[in-house]
Amino acid sequence: MAHAAQVMNLAQLLRQTARLWPQRAGLVHGERTWTWSELDRRVDALVAALRALGVQQGDRVLVHSRNNAAMFESCWAAFRLGAVWVPTNFRLEPPEVAYLGSSSGAGVMLCEAVFAPAHVDAVRSASSALREVVIIGADRTTNVLRAGEHDYEALVAAHLPPACTEVAEATVTADDPLWFFYTSGTTGRSKAGVLTHGQMAFVVTNHLADLIPGTDERDVSIAVAPLSHGAGIHMLLNVARGAPTVLMPGEKLDPAVFWVLVERHRVTNLFTVPTIVKLLVEHPAVDAHDHSSLRYVIYAGAPMYRADQKRALEKLGRVLVQYFGLGEVTGSITVLPREMHSADDDDPNANIGSCGRARTGMEVAIFDAQMRRLPPGEVGEICCRGPAVFAGYHANPEATAKALAGGWFHTGDLGRIDERGLVYITGRESDMYISGGSNVYPREVEEVLLTHPAIAEVAVLGVPDAKWGEVGVAVIVQREGTARLDAAAVLAHLEGRTAKYRWPRHVFFWDALPKSGYGKIAKKDVRERLYERGNLAKP
Repeated sequence: MAHAAQVMNLAQLLRQTARLWPQRAGLVHGERTWTWSELDRRVDALVAALRALGVQQGDRVLVHSRNNAAMFESCWAAFRLGAVWVPTNFRLEPPEVAYLGSSSGAGVMLCEAVFAPAHVDAVRSASSALREVVIIGADRTTNVLRAGEHDYEALVAAHLPPACTEVAEATVTADDPLWFFYTSGTTGRSKAGVLTHGQMAFVVTNHLADLIPGTDERDVSIAVAPLSHGAGIHMLLNVARGAPTVLMPGEKLDPAVFWVLVERHRVTNLFTVPTIVKLLVEHPAVDAHDHSSLRYVIYAGAPMYRADQKRALEKLGRVLVQYFGLGEVTGSITVLPREMHSADDDDPNANIGSCGRARTGMEVAIFDAQMRRLPPGEVGEICCRGPAVFAGYHANPEATAKALAGGWFHTGDLGRIDERGLVYITGRESDMYISGGSNVYPREVEEVLLTHPAIAEVAVLGVPDAKWGEVGVAVIVQREGTARLDAAAVLAHLEGRTAKYRWPRHVFFWDALPKSGYGKIAKKDVRERLYERGNLAKP
């Protein structure tokens, strides 16, 4: 009888670092610092506690919490158990978390006290699988534990040495799941991408090679986004190399506090999204604090508009690293490293508009609708294959078959590859619209509009039109302190810069654009608000 070869349980990354650097800082949150050995012992204690509650290898562990020590520890405990970590975006409402709990089949839920009991009750009502609940940050005077609920810190304390010694990690194979990475659900309900021990071992190695090469225990990372998604992946890399992670003290990003922490802790790397980079470098605090320690400012989730990219390079120096990817491949599709960025438009190393080259160990190609590989320069769907590709969607064979059709992962993004192998994204398939028979890629129009000095943010999308089939709508946020714009001024700026068939037929000015929980402009919400405000008639 054949047996699947074993692989390293990903929790070994924490164990190895704790043995190598036991007394060095591993996690910082506010005024509290935890050493690597302390974190490792606490994770062991949590594993022992969860096993005592009946959690077994293969079980799903739902976690609903803001960034804190428990959130950090919970993933390592799940990995060590051989269970599946199912983190949520803490901004989700109870019915949304209930769906994640029921669809994942979670048997245990870790929930921060500020979200209990509403989120807990919602999951309980939606799922018969939920057996035990652990409350993070419970205050004995205000949080009354109910039947089947346990206090996180009490559980950990009860299983710390000498009550419990080092626990054994579950033996795993390359295909064993360790993380259900839920998509953001921009179309329909969120799907759980299954990330495995074998896949993630490659991803950590790949990210270390391509995103933060040379990182070691002298480096420091800062998390400005929820650990439930991309920031959590980035945390794994730093743990693997012994670099501590600094957590922001509050759930909302305060640029002034961020720059204080960068200076205080000599932060060297961070992962974020373009809109957050823009927010940080446009805040006056960037000039009030020493940020010379920064080596890698990694941005992903969407390409950065050129105007924002130049401003960030001018403020921070050549520290930007862009990667392109989705949760299903944990970002590992392309990389544009520091040396391929430049604020000078005439610099051949600027690579303007590109999201970079194929990642180490990954292959990228452009296909048409019939899965024919397209030559350099032609626009089609960006697809990839390699060890970073996920195992599929949990309990969703139809979506899995569509995403992995023809043996490639289909991103749903449109783009092209040049003769050197650099990839350029033209937009989401769902973003593209056809006006008068011509394809319009909103991103190309947005790039031009953002070169206007009075435009801070913009979203362009297509809407139905009786004459042209579809036409463009531009929703613009003006930069503070600039003279008031009108639609005529916006269109005048497009004159001679882009073809007229791409011009938006409707222009609206808002105070702010809706963002997802991860800082991306949410075009689905922009569209809905246009209808709600009566700016457009609903089709």
